[in-house]
Amino acid sequence: MNLAFIPSPSTGVIDLGPIPLRGYAFCIIIGVFVAVWFGNKRWVARGGRVGTVADIAVWAVPFGLVGGRIYHVITDYQLYFSDGENWVDAFKIWEGGLGIWGAVALGAVGAWIGCRRRGIPLPAWADALAPGVALAQAIGRWGNWFNQELYGKPTDVPWALEISEGPNRVAGTYHPTFLYESLWCIGVALLVIWADRRFKLGHGRAFALYVAAYCAGRGWIEYMRVDEAHHVLGLRLNVWTSIIVFVLAVTYIVISAKVRPGREEIVEPDPEAEGKADLSKDSEGDGGSDAGADADADTDAGDPEKATDSTDSTDSTDDSDEPRTNGAPETADKS
Repeated sequence: MNLAFIPSPSTGVIDLGPIPLRGYAFCIIIGVFVAVWFGNKRWVARGGRVGTVADIAVWAVPFGLVGGRIYHVITDYQLYFSDGENWVDAFKIWEGGLGIWGAVALGAVGAWIGCRRRGIPLPAWADALAPGVALAQAIGRWGNWFNQELYGKPTDVPWALEISEGPNRVAGTYHPTFLYESLWCIGVALLVIWADRRFKLGHGRAFALYVAAYCAGRGWIEYMRVDEAHHVLGLRLNVWTSIIVFVLAVTYIVISAKVRPGREEIVEPDPEAEGKADLSKDSEGDGGSDAGADADADTDAGDPEKATDSTDSTDSTDDSDEPRTNGAPETADKS
């Protein structure tokens, strides 16, 4: 008999009048908010503009949700397409079921589209968002607690998770794998923040570190779970996925550090500065024309022939205006 355990909620839905507030969806929304908020702070600290992270998240988040759901449905197709199951349930994302691998993969596609539209490098944006994504996962995992799903093997440790009787589950106390992964993700976020400050990670290496660290924890946590899953060579499919993705992330870190060392100096161009530069170039062009005109004027003034012509013209005019006294009668003197 357990003297202490973590209780599960009696329901995963809270009715706010006619609007049902589902714990799983609430955790996902809070996680996305934290990721965007913290990612924005890191992006601005690296020289980016306020609001850019949110603008790109508008593309990344929907793609990520769709990708996560597709991965889950494909890898657990028996839950939706077996005899006695309703395939329409595959679209009920609020009932749980998101695969992180699909969410990151398709979310990256959405982020790439957003970055292309803003003219910024995707690796730099991913580096800024990496710790926030880990924190979002830490929060999102509590959605499994609301749904009483994805728990581990039976145990009587003081922190065991109490599961009530329900569809596809047996009442008892089990390892709270959702809590293990939540704490692990918080540790991953702290690791990425520390490493980024210590080694000035750039060109996607901070994000790759997050991926590698998460996979390292997901491997052993996945091994503890007892929910139905496909196995390959005696290991759960997600364990193999963790191993493969971990190797790819570490390989990227090593190769990227050699090919593109250091960190990006400019992560987002400043349109105001570019506009001022264009105006400065235009002003320099106009000034050059004026200077040319002044130079022509100076050249004309220094031309001896032109100066002589001008002088002759002036002298001719002066001669014609002088009074002519020669040959005039001198009667005034004789009087």
